[in-house]
Amino acid sequence: AMRPFIGYNMGDYFRFWLDMGNKIPNPPKIFHVNWFRQDENGKFMWPGFGENLRVLEWILQRCRGEVPAVQTPIGFLPNDNELDMTGLNVLPETLEKLFNINQSDWIAECDDIEAFLKTVGDKLPQDMIDELEQLRKRLRRSCGPQGRIHSGW
Repeated sequence: AMRPFIGYNMGDYFRFWLDMGNKIPNPPKIFHVNWFRQDENGKFMWPGFGENLRVLEWILQRCRGEVPAVQTPIGFLPNDNELDMTGLNVLPETLEKLFNINQSDWIAECDDIEAFLKTVGDKLPQDMIDELEQLRKRLRRSCGPQGRIHSGW
């Protein structure tokens, strides 16, 4: 999404932010959320809109060190019952799906990221390639027999 707004080489852009992250004493924490994940019937699994605040509150609690998390190959996820689900009608099976990590989906995501990174050219920082390879290794090491990683939900 940022590509049209970067007025110089993407590799230099990445290098700038990697260097910045190494220079500042308390770099910001980075979270990834997919509000638009759909089930096998094409229905959104998370209700969205104002309910997103529940996830954002967990993120803030996490940043303040107030809640633990489950470490997974893709990062940290909420433990069971860490998200405030009061009054929300999301089935336990849906939460299970939302917080499980599908190895083949994530390996495909890695392939897509790699294809994008190749478009950056010679200035792509090696750190980016190394991080992607580490993600692939974590995914391969951590998946169970069905290619899924249970996050704890």
